[in-house]
Amino acid sequence: MGKIVLRLDRVMADRKMSLNELSEKVGVTNVNLSKMKTGKISAIRFSTLEAICDALNCQPGDILEYDPTAESTEAAK
Repeated sequence: MGKIVLRLDRVMADRKMSLNELSEKVGVTNVNLSKMKTGKISAIRFSTLEAICDALNCQPGDILEYDPTAESTEAAK
């Protein structure tokens, strides 16, 4: 079974937006955004995803990607 991969770092780089700037616009701490960038989260609230998409002027599919070849965290347990 594959897993969802977060591409937040790529979208931020495309928009030339820093972690601090995104944190201010979204209202999420730098620590939590950093965890999202590195894929070290297991869930995201729709309200947070909406705020990120609004701040980065992107679609959820620009940030979230399904990789059928990667092993999901749940499958590894």
